[in-house]
Amino acid sequence: MKKLGFGLMRLPLIDPNDLSKVDLEQVKKMADEFIKEGFTYFDTAYPYHKNGFSELAFRECVAKRYPRDAYTIADKLSLFMIDRKEDIPAFFESQLERCGVDYFDYYLLHAMRQELVEKAAQMDAFSFVFEKKREGKIKQVGFSFHDSPEVLEKMLQAYPDIDFVQLQINYLDWEDPSVQSRRCYDLCVKYHKKVIVMEPVKGGLLSVVPEEAKNLLKEKEPERSTASWAIRFAASLDSVMVVLSGMSNLEQLEDNLSYMKEFAPLSKEEFELVFQVAKIIKEKETIPCTSCSYCVDGCPMNIPIPKYFALINLLSKFGESQREEAERRYQNALQRGYGKASDCIGCGQCESHCPQHIEIREMLKLVAKEFE
Repeated sequence: MKKLGFGLMRLPLIDPNDLSKVDLEQVKKMADEFIKEGFTYFDTAYPYHKNGFSELAFRECVAKRYPRDAYTIADKLSLFMIDRKEDIPAFFESQLERCGVDYFDYYLLHAMRQELVEKAAQMDAFSFVFEKKREGKIKQVGFSFHDSPEVLEKMLQAYPDIDFVQLQINYLDWEDPSVQSRRCYDLCVKYHKKVIVMEPVKGGLLSVVPEEAKNLLKEKEPERSTASWAIRFAASLDSVMVVLSGMSNLEQLEDNLSYMKEFAPLSKEEFELVFQVAKIIKEKETIPCTSCSYCVDGCPMNIPIPKYFALINLLSKFGESQREEAERRYQNALQRGYGKASDCIGCGQCESHCPQHIEIREMLKLVAKEFE
């Protein structure tokens, strides 16, 4: 299987302010190109694009238009959206229906962290998915992970029959003390688990790097995109089976296909280069937000947290040349009815859902200081 996967988390939209308004015609063109070039892996989840619209987009753009052996599909059991054990079977069956398939090639417990590991045990969630595997409705069972290496090792010991693990891996997080990508990856190697990579470009952060870093990459490979280095880094790791890319338009897809069709791993010199780029990026004060938007659902003040953090990162990386643009975007958000950063009441629900462990409440104070 080729190492590029199509992540259906950031699909093109007809209305940029409504995540449910997916541009299905553009997604069809993207899926056609993806499959034509020999790629098969699609990844979705119920929370993506609000309440199942990513799954529905997959059904309309892929499942209804291609034979079942032309693609593989991964979906997820999002326990953070389920309150009762009794609701799990209906949740699972509704996913099969929305995706338009009779079985999932890959099925994951979604966004595992300590509290969800405990919830999974209480709800017998792993027993459920392994039963579905025995029934043939799941081919391979895994989980996506957002916690410490210590928690990961306990999970790998507790559930030795897991087929694979989905990890956040990119060259910026490889040695990051809060994400610890390398240590988590090494544990998967130790326990002989295949790895699927999410956030290889860190929510787009590694596609727009500081000028100094960009120049280093262009000097080495003038024709390659900045994002390509991030995806190739992840794909170069031996135990990685697939690298997911949340592609939002045909141009991004075509760029990814251009270097992943005939994939060449990074050389030792190129590994050193991306770590040099990581050092430059870390010297800039940025918020490590990937725009997953898990923090937004349930915010009592309707604050578009990822949008505001993107503005801080814009200023951090490019300075005052982007001040006017950042302020324009902030005012546009307010005009559309979103809450101000200073409206935050400090409830902390956002931080409990953040895979990057960002101190969101403190960062919102920084946003308010910059734009209010």
